[in-house]
Amino acid sequence: MITTLHERVNGIQQALRNAEIDGWLFYDFRGSDPLAYRILQLDPTLHVTRRWYYWIPAHGAPVKVLHRIEPHVLDALPGQTDYYVSWEQQRQILALLLTGSPRVAMQYSPLNAVPYVSRVDAGTIELIRSYGAEVVSSADLIQTFEARWTDRQLDSHQFAAAALRRIVDETFSHVRDVVAQGRGLTEYDVQQFILARISEAGMVTSSPPIAAVNAHSADPHYGPTKTGSAEVTRDSLLLIDLWAKQKETGAVYADITWTGYVGRTVPVKHRAIFDLVRQGRDAALTFAKTEIVAGRRPFGWEVDQACRQVIQQGGYGDQFVHRTGHSIGEEVHGNGANIDSLETQDTRRLMPRTCFSIEPGIYLPGEFGIRSELDVYLADREALVFGLPLQSEIVSIL
Repeated sequence: MITTLHERVNGIQQALRNAEIDGWLFYDFRGSDPLAYRILQLDPTLHVTRRWYYWIPAHGAPVKVLHRIEPHVLDALPGQTDYYVSWEQQRQILALLLTGSPRVAMQYSPLNAVPYVSRVDAGTIELIRSYGAEVVSSADLIQTFEARWTDRQLDSHQFAAAALRRIVDETFSHVRDVVAQGRGLTEYDVQQFILARISEAGMVTSSPPIAAVNAHSADPHYGPTKTGSAEVTRDSLLLIDLWAKQKETGAVYADITWTGYVGRTVPVKHRAIFDLVRQGRDAALTFAKTEIVAGRRPFGWEVDQACRQVIQQGGYGDQFVHRTGHSIGEEVHGNGANIDSLETQDTRRLMPRTCFSIEPGIYLPGEFGIRSELDVYLADREALVFGLPLQSEIVSIL
């Protein structure tokens, strides 16, 4: 486990040598690159008004490039410091700094293929290229130092996954009891019930969970409000999507989606759509497991394709309108590879000690939507899912 900034820099240098990259150039202007602050373990609330650079070469000492009126913003980092005042001085320092370094990693993605990585503006990329350097993407370096979990973080995910799975059952039981008693219940009420259970479990969430019935479940990002949310009644389809993590510093999220039917007999069409979604989900999980056991590291887009092909073959490809999954970390949408060949073609490889969701959905506007979500943690030769059992059919709530 990396415990100091010196060890972090040493680890980055080893990764650069392994990747045959000459150095990693971090750059920020007024918070333009939050990834730089996370990877370098800097305080994101630093008051910074001038451009700074931090050069970590594959060999040798790091270098800080700072404006003279802000000489202390990178004091926490190891390395010598070069100061500039004018733009000409800044460019002269960078030219000397990058001499003999033909391959330079930056927060850049060719053609903006992976926008989560593309934090450095085009003009700065042009500037670095003007010194004869090839700018290469830092995408997999970011995963190595930002998306991989410690053992303690894995423990926190297991706790969160088990707690959310329990909350799903508690929520459906609550809906059953309230509806059976003939008391009024809205989507917002269900959302607030879930939030209370998350808090009681000692967890927090970045935003309220989704609770959506019938046509609202066909909106992947629907969020009920206190006024105007739909009633949860008999013969309603109910989709709940919930995510949370422990309150401790460094804890990571779990994120799951389940569907239930407020009745004893689930309609045929609902069951058929769920079965297709489940088959796509399980195809992606099987593909990931098979690849990892074989010692291969698939790309994020390949796992998406394994899922998407099943749903396309089932005739509902046009109704699967989002990526199959996303990276999970200290934020529910983390900074590792996403499971995506639709919104982007995510060419980042899935790395050990990272986690991602698999959550295909089919959305029929004006009718209903079905999504089924689980989280996959990659060990060295295993793909693990916590918060079992997985959903195998729509839950009959009454």
